[in-house]
Order: sequence, then C-alpha cells, then structure tokens
Amino acid sequence: MRHRKYPFIVGFLIIPIVLYLVLVIWPYLQTFGYSLTDWSGASQTMHFVGLRNYTQLFGDSVFRTALLHNLLLLVLLPIATILLSLFFAFMLNVGGRGGTGGVQGVRGAGFYKVIFFFPQVLSVAILSVLFQAVYRTDQGGLLNGVLVKLGLENANHPWQWLADPNLALWCVMGVLVWSGVGFYLVLFSAAMQSIPKDIYEAALLDGAKRTQTFFTITLPLLWETVQTAWVYLAIAAMDAFALVSTMTQGAYYGGGPNYHSEVMSTYLMRNFITFGKAGYACAMGVVIFFITLILSVVSLRVTRRERIEY
Repeated sequence: MRHRKYPFIVGFLIIPIVLYLVLVIWPYLQTFGYSLTDWSGASQTMHFVGLRNYTQLFGDSVFRTALLHNLLLLVLLPIATILLSLFFAFMLNVGGRGGTGGVQGVRGAGFYKVIFFFPQVLSVAILSVLFQAVYRTDQGGLLNGVLVKLGLENANHPWQWLADPNLALWCVMGVLVWSGVGFYLVLFSAAMQSIPKDIYEAALLDGAKRTQTFFTITLPLLWETVQTAWVYLAIAAMDAFALVSTMTQGAYYGGGPNYHSEVMSTYLMRNFITFGKAGYACAMGVVIFFITLILSVVSLRVTRRERIEY
C-alpha cells in the first residue's frame, strides 16, 4: 500500500513542478544568459561579452542613483506603512470606549476597514491620475489649493511637487504608503482578532494601559504577521516601477526630473525598450533579483523570534 502512494503523489506534483520550471525557473536562467551577451532585444543575433555588462553597470552613475533611491524606499516604505497600519488596526480593534477597558473595538470598525482598504481596489493607472491631480502645480491641484487657502503658500509661487527634484521621489513614496496602509491594516486586524480577549482583560486588571498592552501583548503576538508584511513591502520597495513611470517626468518611463526619482526598474525598462540594450537591461534584472532575494532572506533571519503560543 505504501508503495502505491508515491506514484499517486508524483502524479499530482509532476504537472505543477513542470509548469513552475518552464514558466518561472527557465525565464530566470534565460535572463542570466542574456545578461552575458550584447543582445539588442530586436535581433536574434547576439555575442557573448562575459561580465562586461556587470562591470559597466556598477560604473553607471544613473544606475547607482537609482539603486540609492530603491534603498531609501527599502528603509522608509516598510517602516512608515507598518507603523501606520499597526496604529490604525490597534485603534480599530482595541480602541473602544474607556468603559470597556480597551478590549472592545470602536463602533463601526468594519466600515472603517472598508474605507481604509478602498485604495487596494484601484488600479495603478487610477492612482496615478488621482495623485497627478493632487500634486498639480497650480491652485487647481488639491494640495496646493489647500495650502493657499490656509495661507501656508504663496499663490504666485506654488510648490512644483512632481517637478521639484527634491520632492518628486517623496511624493511617489507618499502614494505608495497611502495605497498600502489599508491592506496591511486589514491583515493586522485579522491577526489581532485571533488574540483571545482574556489576555487583554488580565493585563488591564493588572493596571496595564492601552499603550502597554500594545507593546507587551499585541506586538509580540503579531510579530510573524509583521515579519511577513516587512518582506512584501521590501519587495514592493525594490520595484515601484508603475507609479514612478506614470507619475514623474521624463522622456521615457519617468524617473525625472533629471533622474531624481529614478529607480532600478524604470532604468531597466528604458534600456531594454528605448535604448535597445537588452543584454545590459538583463544584467540589471539579475542584480535586482539577487538584491531582493538577499534582502528577503536577511529580513526573515533578522526578525526571526521564538513562536509565542496562546
């Protein structure tokens, strides 16, 4: 009987494994192979150039700038998104009336979660159009209009949000945080609701305040969920292609003004499609892959803790 179960298991696994190898692993291997050539992307002809693309890549000042921007996103995007999501999730789930001892959530918490989650149902194109209207450089822009009405900005010299080299990347980061908070709020809320209320009640009977219960009960019991969120946000920070390419200025695929909002993915696409340097772009793709892989592994290792049972 035991001998029969192995063919049965293999029969179920063989098709998914073959599909994964063909559709995932093989394209990765192809990309690595193309990165060692001078392939233009439009021709079947290519020549082996060894590691020349990689040596040229790390001498490219634009690529180094894009890498620094991705690293900045990598540090700030997960921190800002997770902190805001945890704060709002805790307030919705444990921030009820004082008479309930902080165990009951606020009234209408389900409705608020739907409102917070709403940005997740919008496509990147819609987000781009919405925030281009928000960041418009005249008083017709929502942000400039509000600042002018409050007297915090001169109507004759409005902020050039997406056209200002010092502000463009921060504007994109603000959209990334705004669009991501709702998803992780719902994720953290689901995890918080699985924590027994008895634990909170016992802590409150001992005189703990809501802030203390958050740091001593909620956060330790949510650590695995926070760890997962951190990895996903780190991967998002290494991409950011869609918003940068649609919101920022630039001749091709955004990244402006003057590369001040450039990220590695936009520079990759510009080289692949516009400049006809597909082999060079594949080298960038390989570098992005290994950076993302290393960061994910390091994040999981550094944030690993003993599992808390409850």
